[in-house]
Amino acid sequence: MPGKFITLEGIDGAGKSSHLAWIGDRLRRAGREVVITREPGGTPLGEQLRAILLRDAMDPGTEVLLMFAARQEHLARVVRPALARGAWVVSDRFTDATFAYQGGGRGFPLDKLQILEAWVHDALQPDLTLYFDVPVSTGQARLKGAQGARDRFEQEDAAFHERVRAMYLDRARLFPQRFRVLDASKGPEEVKVLLEKLISTI
Repeated sequence: MPGKFITLEGIDGAGKSSHLAWIGDRLRRAGREVVITREPGGTPLGEQLRAILLRDAMDPGTEVLLMFAARQEHLARVVRPALARGAWVVSDRFTDATFAYQGGGRGFPLDKLQILEAWVHDALQPDLTLYFDVPVSTGQARLKGAQGARDRFEQEDAAFHERVRAMYLDRARLFPQRFRVLDASKGPEEVKVLLEKLISTI
């Protein structure tokens, strides 16, 4: 059977990462080989680039190019090989995040992002994108209650995250065939019920 590519998206504090393992377990119980991964990251080189991207201030163009460099490695080393052997890949973020954070949040030109998208992953797109939507105020409140230091994206102000959320919602409207918007302000168990319904459709 052909592999499937599922991506999880959302602003910081949306709670998507907390459901990643559950989705993987749910698919494994259905008899699938599952690869859980993330962006930026997913490979040894990608994780090194992730550390730089989350820590070091840089020009927006540099940020974009490093994101796509990590993505190129991720696709070549992890995503494409897994899909080719019939595995299901579940990734915490993919290119929609670059459009949201660098395009929406930073204001980087969308036409340049589209060029890089076409070059790096050509026609490959997720089969399903689960967008965990919460108001920015909810995401910020959740981040305040989380342990550990915030990365430089999490430290951005509310206006930045409003632009990120707006771009995500624009993407969901632009690609309704693959985007599914979840009300992630609900409790974890309620969100799992929604996820169960969505996953069973692919």
